[in-house]
Amino acid sequence: MRLFTRRRLIIVAALLLATTVLLVTIRYWPREPLSAYVATSTAVFDRNGKLLRLTLASDGQYRLWTPLEATSPEFIEALLLHEDQHFYRHPGVDPIAMLRATWATITGSSHQGGSTLSMQLARLLYQMDTRSIPGKLQQMARALQLELCHSKHDLLEAHINLLPYGGNVQGVGTASLIYFGKNAQHLSLPEALTLVLIPQSPARRHPTTVEPAALTQARLRLFARWQPHATGTDTTQSMALPLHYANTRQLPFAAPHFVDHILQAQQQAPRLQTTLDLNQQRLLERILKQYVRDRQSMGIHNASALLIDARDMSVRAMVGSADFFSNTISGQVNGTLAKRSPGSALKPFIYGLAIDQGLIHPMTVLKDAPTAFGAFSPENFDGRFVGPINATQALVRSRNVPAVTLASQLANPSLYQFMQSAGITQLQSAQHYGLSLALGGGEVTPEELATLYAMLANRGRRLSLRYLQDEQQPSGPRLFSEEASFIVLDMLKQNPRPDDTPTSQRAPIQAAWKTGTSWGFRDAWTAGVVGPYVLVVWVGNFDGSSNPSFIGVQAAAPLFFRLFDALVSREPNLHELHYRMPARLQQVEVCAASGDLPNAACPQTTTTWYIPGVSPLKLSNIHRRVMLDTRTGQLACPPYEARYTRAEVFEYWPSDLAQLFRQAGMPRRQAPQNNCAQAEFNNTDAAPLITSPLTGTVYSLRRKGSQSVPLAATLSADNRRVFWFMDASYAGSSVPGVALAWTPTHAGSYTVLAVDDQGRTASRQLDVQWVD
Repeated sequence: MRLFTRRRLIIVAALLLATTVLLVTIRYWPREPLSAYVATSTAVFDRNGKLLRLTLASDGQYRLWTPLEATSPEFIEALLLHEDQHFYRHPGVDPIAMLRATWATITGSSHQGGSTLSMQLARLLYQMDTRSIPGKLQQMARALQLELCHSKHDLLEAHINLLPYGGNVQGVGTASLIYFGKNAQHLSLPEALTLVLIPQSPARRHPTTVEPAALTQARLRLFARWQPHATGTDTTQSMALPLHYANTRQLPFAAPHFVDHILQAQQQAPRLQTTLDLNQQRLLERILKQYVRDRQSMGIHNASALLIDARDMSVRAMVGSADFFSNTISGQVNGTLAKRSPGSALKPFIYGLAIDQGLIHPMTVLKDAPTAFGAFSPENFDGRFVGPINATQALVRSRNVPAVTLASQLANPSLYQFMQSAGITQLQSAQHYGLSLALGGGEVTPEELATLYAMLANRGRRLSLRYLQDEQQPSGPRLFSEEASFIVLDMLKQNPRPDDTPTSQRAPIQAAWKTGTSWGFRDAWTAGVVGPYVLVVWVGNFDGSSNPSFIGVQAAAPLFFRLFDALVSREPNLHELHYRMPARLQQVEVCAASGDLPNAACPQTTTTWYIPGVSPLKLSNIHRRVMLDTRTGQLACPPYEARYTRAEVFEYWPSDLAQLFRQAGMPRRQAPQNNCAQAEFNNTDAAPLITSPLTGTVYSLRRKGSQSVPLAATLSADNRRVFWFMDASYAGSSVPGVALAWTPTHAGSYTVLAVDDQGRTASRQLDVQWVD
């Protein structure tokens, strides 16, 4: 008997263990969350939490899945108090509540429900008819199944997201957003109690602009039960005040092009916190629409604008067209994503590449003259040529020939290779464009152009645009050196505003900007850096039709500066990005006429940025001081008679540049010819005498540290300065009696060249070795 009893106990224990294992396995078996069983809306917010749009779910409902933790605790507590006080203690069916509800129904004392939250969830989730006994039994079975397969947390979260709130509004998060314009976690107590009550009778208690009296009375009754939980800040009197509600017809439809672009890439996310600033978006929309309205007589009917914060590459505003709802201008097309010819808006990057490749510095003199590059003969927009022009003026005045000339000299990377590295898409082959790429032969989107200008603001590093707040910002490739980026921005700041006058009030910041006009007057552009922002403006027609008014400086620049002024006015403390000065960048005095180091005869100097070891610098030989015979006006020959001679400075331009001056209508004064037997300009006896570094000496320097080699020379009495070059790269200048401290970059041999301000030279070899 005992053996039989013992066996029964073992069997029962085994069955209990197997049942436990089975239940635990079912409970913790990996499965989809309950949110996967229902379609969800997507709520798109700006950077400050303002709703931009709430989309419909695929089944036509406004249903925004809201985590339990993102819901007001008062709402959860009131819901459990009102609907299911034993939610955390029953297995899905509450027998006591079912018996109480049955007895109340039989006796007719009251209409009382016995459904638990789990049973209500089963009805909502599986669309069950529970008015019959079989339907009720099926509901109870489903509730037990849900309790077995999911946690109480997940069941409660699913329940609050399926609550009906009238019409096609489901879920407390959706109702809170639509009716009260706030997230569910920020509900006040009256609002929380109201949202507990509406699902019991959505048709009778559905709020419009005026709250139904039945809803107010029900809230007072629930508050009476809630009072033991109250903190004292809410009174019965405040509960009796009707609430004000919005409705689905008042849902915002803001920044439509931006939101459409986001939703195409993020269709399944229930909540999207974007980088857009709704205030800045509305500012740009208002000004752009008014600008187009003011310029309709010029044939301007459409425009786009894009605003980027270069500090974190966030898109702050995107205006895809002048009117999203206008079919006449195809307003739903997003112009900021459309490929268009940028015209001259790419020229700053040609100059940046040329600076990095040692072709120019800002004051380098370039040639603007008729030039043929094979079969390609570029002309300027105004049909004229200005002759010699420094690089800064060539850029800000958008001269075509200097830009094409520089583009033809670029290598590793070329302009085409640079655009590929910068992420410009849909490019044809390099041979397809040739040198026309320098003048806008390729196509870019305003979004891509904004990325390029942001690269300048970020000191040469290309970063991707950010549309969502939680997007990571990986470090991008370096396309320019810090020095070249700084120099190009400084050059672009020399570009005067189209409305600039001597009496114009200056903004606290300067815009570094550039215009562009495409072939055939189809697109007008202005792009630039405005403090911490990058702003790109496009004016044109989406069908590509041309208009003589579509000129960058006339059609796009005025809009650019309207937006610029509005941004500065809205943010009076706006300031430019603060970066450390690039380590290698230096300033040097150069001759204003030639852009080279000034010799003793240069009458006017200016300063320019240069990168040591990279920027091309040599001694200017344009200006020469000569002795004239006052009797003949010709060059005097030594020995000079003081009473018949005087010193005078003439410009000795190379023949090609002298011809350019003549063609530009600016002929230079003809210098006298040298008919003397010996020229006085090449007096090598008075050349500098290098005293340091020493001949035949190896300089041993520590690898780590800032040890330097002194560069010094003895000069003749008529010299004021000596210029030093190391392996043909400018190293600096010094005056007689003062040495220049020069720090080598590597061990090995250097060729030291000393050039005085008369153009006379001396050279010496310098050997450097590292020691530990």
